[in-house]
Amino acid sequence: MTAQTADAVEAALRAIASPDMKTEVARFFFDGLGETEVMGVGIGKVFPVAKAHAGLPLGEIGLLLDSRFYEVRMAAAAIMDFQARAKKSPNGLEALYQLYLDRHDRLNNWDLVDRAAPHVVGQYLFERPRAPLYDLAGSTDPWRRRTAVVATWYFIRAGQVEDTFAICAILAGDGHVMVRKAIGSWVRTAGEKDPERLRAFLRAHGDRLSAEALRMATEKMSPEERQLFRKQ
Repeated sequence: MTAQTADAVEAALRAIASPDMKTEVARFFFDGLGETEVMGVGIGKVFPVAKAHAGLPLGEIGLLLDSRFYEVRMAAAAIMDFQARAKKSPNGLEALYQLYLDRHDRLNNWDLVDRAAPHVVGQYLFERPRAPLYDLAGSTDPWRRRTAVVATWYFIRAGQVEDTFAICAILAGDGHVMVRKAIGSWVRTAGEKDPERLRAFLRAHGDRLSAEALRMATEKMSPEERQLFRKQ
């Protein structure tokens, strides 16, 4: 039986790490590594390790989040996601949600957010007041602002697009490229559920979107409509 400890997760990752992969892995960390280090484990290889340790207790997940290694923190995000998706989570969705928010300083890259936010944050808030997302949207931290957008994927899947458009309206002029990319992608996805809401959003806020966000938001429209909105 696989040991369900943070040490076991890190040992499993070290066993498959390759120095030759360090540069490749490091390029995924958007704002520069800073104090973060990489082992050299391809991100796709992190997930099977996380799956094998999906029963990790909450305290052990917290220890993974303490790690200076990017891949170890990615494993923590993936374990939280696996547990949130499970019908019987070993830690409970509320505890995972609170851990995510309490340790958001360690979830400090776009893919760490994207891996865990939809099911850990979005799923938890689905039948609850959604004010925490608007608090996150007002943060000075771009990764918290990205969480505010990305967590709404869970709502979109259920056909609820109001919060996606509202939060993206708040953040339409955001200065961080990875928040802008989230906006472009998520309003496009919400627009697949409600095309007219997307058109209304673009009429109201298209002039505040970056060119990249606008391109992403309109890429599934007809060429004529796409050109119309891009000329606003």
